[in-house]
Amino acid sequence: MASKLQQLQPKVAQASQFVAKHGCAYNKQLLEQNKQYVQEPPTVEKCNLLAKQLFYTRLASIPGRYESFWKELDYVKHLWKNRHELKVEDAGIAALFWLECYAWFCAGEIVGRGFSFTGYYV
Repeated sequence: MASKLQQLQPKVAQASQFVAKHGCAYNKQLLEQNKQYVQEPPTVEKCNLLAKQLFYTRLASIPGRYESFWKELDYVKHLWKNRHELKVEDAGIAALFWLECYAWFCAGEIVGRGFSFTGYYV
């Protein structure tokens, strides 16, 4: 671990120098390109107001999401009741969806174990 840290240290120093030289110019360029999204005046009070607006907007969208969830669940129930009419294409898409869910589960398990494929460190 210490050898990897010593190998990484010069790279980090080089990256730090690059950011110190070019970071300000990059920040100015980025703000110039996205100035239509900047609220004037850019104060702490304005940031707090925007944070509250985002929170309550998301809160207001919950009933619509709730309704959409139940519609999709009803659709899945309908598909399950009429599964004899199910096309091979739809079954393949469902199988790929569940395979992707399982793959993300496995990836989460690996990350949770500290990037170990064999098991937990004891």
